[in-house]
Amino acid sequence: MGRLGTGRSRVLELFVHERSLMSSSSDPKPLNSHHRDTLLQLFQHPTSHNIEWNGVLSLLEAVGTVEQLQDGRYSVTLGAETEVLDRPRDKDIDTQQIVDLRRMLTNAGYGTLVGEMEAKGKDV
Repeated sequence: MGRLGTGRSRVLELFVHERSLMSSSSDPKPLNSHHRDTLLQLFQHPTSHNIEWNGVLSLLEAVGTVEQLQDGRYSVTLGAETEVLDRPRDKDIDTQQIVDLRRMLTNAGYGTLVGEMEAKGKDV
């Protein structure tokens, strides 16, 4: 009877360990202050019209995988989602890119992080 109990607890232990590995890999990565500021700008309401591409690109490189393609395009992968973004003509991204980035970042768990930062009093 002792062996059976040990086997069950070992299976449970492996299951819990596997679940913790899965949840930790999908948790948002820690951000520096510049990345947090850019993230807050992206989720700001009303939408800001002066979010710089370089800041967004730096944030995306910190939280996902970014690959530069031809003609100023970038393939961005966050979690299971991949989107191809065009580099803006000016230094700021447009409203449609903000919408796309909000969706991707929310799906990757960063929408919750924004809510937590706002609740702690970080000005948006």
